[in-house]
Amino acid sequence: MHCRALLEFLGLCNDNGRLGNISRPRRPTDVGIEHFSTSEGSLEKVTPDKVLRLYPGPSDEAENALLAVFHVTNKGLAHVTKDLSENPGYGPLVEIASRGVPSLMVSYLYTPLGLPAPEYKLTHRPRGE
Repeated sequence: MHCRALLEFLGLCNDNGRLGNISRPRRPTDVGIEHFSTSEGSLEKVTPDKVLRLYPGPSDEAENALLAVFHVTNKGLAHVTKDLSENPGYGPLVEIASRGVPSLMVSYLYTPLGLPAPEYKLTHRPRGE
């Protein structure tokens, strides 16, 4: 769910099975990347091409990973689903997306604003504590 929210924040959506940009105006209470600015002006919605270029692997794998996030969250919002067990290919794609979305946030929000990248790596507590 958080990956999807961040993708939408960046201006991305599932556009009939392809990664696209949100075209409808945002609601008055919505916040998107375009609401942030530098001395050079407002940041822009991130284009699918820019997103796919950042991924070190095949661009179709990156696109499918991000589209899987939209698909799984659409079904998950509507009702409890067995989608991941019935479509096992989504598991690795969602993992790829969940690792890539923080990089997108750093590249297209934090860095342009001159902010340090947050510590977003998952950590754990040693067992027995």
